[in-house]
Amino acid sequence: MSYAIIRTGGKQFRVEPGATLRVPSISKGINESVEIETLLFDNDGDVNFGADLAAVKATILEHGRGDKIIVFKKKRRKQYKRKQGHRQGFTAIKIDSIG
Repeated sequence: MSYAIIRTGGKQFRVEPGATLRVPSISKGINESVEIETLLFDNDGDVNFGADLAAVKATILEHGRGDKIIVFKKKRRKQYKRKQGHRQGFTAIKIDSIG
């Protein structure tokens, strides 16, 4: 089974053909095709490094925002408290082909 290591949004993911995953936001529309940078490509034991060896093509399924994360800062005995919420955006993609 072939797989690839891709980089998008400053993060790295291990993907296989047909896999669906959430990556940091990509600025393209739903059902558009996107080509993602490849770091490593493994074709049944034959491992290749580099971005020019294999192209990973994916289709964008949806855009959304993740669960809320609460950021709470406090310094004891100093009357200092700060509470802030954050929701990270994501793009769900389906890997169409590798290589």
